Amino acid sequence: MNSRYDSVILGTSSHLQRQCVPATNMMRPSTISIAICFSLTQLTLASAHADDKDFFEKKIRPVLVERCFKCHSERAESVKGGLLLDSREASRRGGDSGAAVVPGDIQASLLLSALRYESFEMPPDGQLPDSVIADFETWIKAGAHDPRDAPTSETARAKIDWDEARRFWAFQPPTLQPLPNDVAVDSFHSPIDAFVAARLQAATLAPNPEASRRVLLRRVTFDLIGLPPTPEEVDSFVNDEAPDAYERLVDRLLASPQYGERWSRMWLDVARFAEDQAHIVGNDSSLCYPNAYLYRDWVIKAINEDLPYDQFVRRQLAADLIDPDDKASHVALGFIGLGPKYYRRSDLEVMAEEWEDRVDTVARGLLGLTIACARCHDHKYDPIPTEDYYSLAGVFASTEMFNRPLDDKREREKDGQTKKAEDAVHIVRDTNPQDLNVFIRGDVKKKGEVVRRRFPQILCSAESLSLAFENGSGRLELADSIATRDNPLTARVIVNRVWGQFFGKPLVGTPSNFGSLGERPTHPELLDDLAVRFMDSGWSLKWLQRKIVLSATYRQSSDIDAAKQAIDPANTLLWRMHRRRLSVEAWRDSLLSAGDQLALQVGGPSIDPQDPDERRRTAYSRISRLELHAMLALFDFPDPNVHSPKRNETTTPLQKLFVLNSPFMVRQAESFARRVTEAATEDSGRIGCAYQIAFGRDPSSDELAIGLTFLDGCDEAEEQARWTQYAQIIMASNEMLMVD
Repeated sequence: MNSRYDSVILGTSSHLQRQCVPATNMMRPSTISIAICFSLTQLTLASAHADDKDFFEKKIRPVLVERCFKCHSERAESVKGGLLLDSREASRRGGDSGAAVVPGDIQASLLLSALRYESFEMPPDGQLPDSVIADFETWIKAGAHDPRDAPTSETARAKIDWDEARRFWAFQPPTLQPLPNDVAVDSFHSPIDAFVAARLQAATLAPNPEASRRVLLRRVTFDLIGLPPTPEEVDSFVNDEAPDAYERLVDRLLASPQYGERWSRMWLDVARFAEDQAHIVGNDSSLCYPNAYLYRDWVIKAINEDLPYDQFVRRQLAADLIDPDDKASHVALGFIGLGPKYYRRSDLEVMAEEWEDRVDTVARGLLGLTIACARCHDHKYDPIPTEDYYSLAGVFASTEMFNRPLDDKREREKDGQTKKAEDAVHIVRDTNPQDLNVFIRGDVKKKGEVVRRRFPQILCSAESLSLAFENGSGRLELADSIATRDNPLTARVIVNRVWGQFFGKPLVGTPSNFGSLGERPTHPELLDDLAVRFMDSGWSLKWLQRKIVLSATYRQSSDIDAAKQAIDPANTLLWRMHRRRLSVEAWRDSLLSAGDQLALQVGGPSIDPQDPDERRRTAYSRISRLELHAMLALFDFPDPNVHSPKRNETTTPLQKLFVLNSPFMVRQAESFARRVTEAATEDSGRIGCAYQIAFGRDPSSDELAIGLTFLDGCDEAEEQARWTQYAQIIMASNEMLMVD
């Protein structure tokens, strides 16, 4: 044939064939018919072959092995998306997103859409050739014949052995522990000391002797009320020879109104308390909380009154459901109601971020579990499947959180004048209950199965905790499931947090992670015993704190012994008391106290802690997510955008520059200088007074000599300025910042 030919594509999508046909429009009908028939024949043959073993072995299996099994087989280090492709059953079951292979249905087969890069992009390192993708389409359309009939392997989620998982120490109920019988009973004041002594004895270590009375008084006063003792209190305690002097001191401090102010900060860190948002646009105040201080006041009052911890928790999650008519108590809901809120709150993606914050704060803050890690996939290390995350997120999706005016009327008439009402107080209430779909890989646009609202499976049992939340949002059932002695975590977590406040290091070094990646308790028997006795004592925080500070372990000196240090350099076994740095709150308060400037008003609106004229305690500082106060940020105050398990400690040049140059420090130094110069006429007496006020002790001979040298030679006109400098030097000292 002399005519020119063009290529025409014929055949099936799996076997692309090129047939030569004349380019001229005068091709004979018989030629076209033959070509079409040949194409249809090839399509039929391809479909016939696609459902046999040879097609799978030659076209499908090699691609799966070479390009998919690295991430989607039993040999994979980490199974991606919960999807296994190394067996017929696993391929058809699929992973987090749904069925990967649906025989005969190419639309429902997610594997094919992923190969086409229509949804997921598999393999991620580059799309497969069109011809290979066409082979998979033909195979699935023909019924996805798969000869691999070996028993299927399960994904990590399906592999959870719940009985085995519950054997992990944190999921075992705490129990009273028998006291060690190989320690001398006269060496301890309480069971705390017995458990600590047993570990020390096993390591051939002896505990330090008790700290001096002056040191112990300063330590316990800062620990219980966050303030230094006054010179009068030091003198009274040092000279009190009664055998119960220390016990009476502890009881007095626990009864002080300042006790709740100090201990509220531990909880407000856990609750990521703040009074605005990280992003404010223009003058929009709908995402600000001008009356957030009411929640802080509630926390202080509850702690001062020793509200049982289980009730403390329940009210912060469900006060409106516990007592609907007691509107005043609903301010306790600030624990969830004052969390981060975002613009475009009708947007599902935005709301999902808020739900994650609530789940994370509740889970890490109250249970010591990182459940929010399971938002996008099953938890990598703990027995927490993705469904557990969405079962809790559904509780908060069924809860409405907003601001409203304290007075429903925007304006009121009084004495013939218009007076504006005091935008707003936070409100938490149930809305339409809803169970959430799992968001595949955390993407709100890709919805998986619906998950009922319930408690995490690892903490549920047939005898105690309810699996499903049936009433309203489920907040009350959630609160009851957390605040019960049947929950193995709740008491342990709060006991561990309190211990960490006293010793500078908790028994579990990761106080918000009791899971597999968290640290194991250094003294597990002690933690369990304290947790059980804490619950038996009515969940009383004051009972717990009293037991700790009365123990011989707490009362040890912080002196470092070189031989002991060599055996236990981190003091893990508690052979001495840790020397600790004051929090920014306690440090600022002690500066105000030194100058006799501290105002002890309890409760009320927030303050600017760096205002030289502000005398209220630092616990009342305004806390901003948008811009944390510079002074607080400089001295390691936690980020209020997220739950904070513990304070960091940094030492920076900017801290010392603040101490030397800030107007606040200068003002406190002036007040301190006036106080000591008015207390005595001679410089030696004034220096002694300064040391008693600042450190609760007399100056050494060297310290007295240095002070006299510095102050010598100034005339009456410059005397006060020199004393202000001297006072500022004392305030800038490490001893002012540290507690032995």
